[in-house]
Amino acid sequence: MSALTALTGFKDKLALYWMARTEQERKFLAIGGAIALLALVYGVLLAPALEGSARLRKELPLLKQQKAQLEALAKTAAELAGQTPPQVTPMSRETLNASLSARGIKPEQVSMTGEYAKVQLSAVAFSNLYAWLEAQRLENRVSVLEAAITVPTTASAPAGQVDATITLRQNADAGSR
Repeated sequence: MSALTALTGFKDKLALYWMARTEQERKFLAIGGAIALLALVYGVLLAPALEGSARLRKELPLLKQQKAQLEALAKTAAELAGQTPPQVTPMSRETLNASLSARGIKPEQVSMTGEYAKVQLSAVAFSNLYAWLEAQRLENRVSVLEAAITVPTTASAPAGQVDATITLRQNADAGSR
């Protein structure tokens, strides 16, 4: 009940204040109150809505462009999903020797044990070795399981030359596709 009595007391004080004003003051207070109410409604409700609408209108062309790009990517992904993946040549001593020879690398030894291959190289350019390993990874799905790369300690060894022993394994699904 105390809130009701406080509200009634406030209402009585406001009515007393209002009656103590002249007709011209009441008119100015009513116009001022209406303007303040309109400013409050505009500031709280209309301005954020108008700003958001303008921002969305400005962003709409970009969003439409992004939508078109996503649709094109989804279409490409669907087409690629329907294609059969390219056949990968199974890893063998012959294919490893051929790919090394194509890069100008002469291996000391290539040995196969089941699905693993061990390649030993001496005095090979590191950049050439790296390029060969990257090509094997991309083209034949061959990954490096273990690598021991050392720089020759002789003074006559050219810069950038390394000795390497690398263990390779072809991914299990590479040969079955």
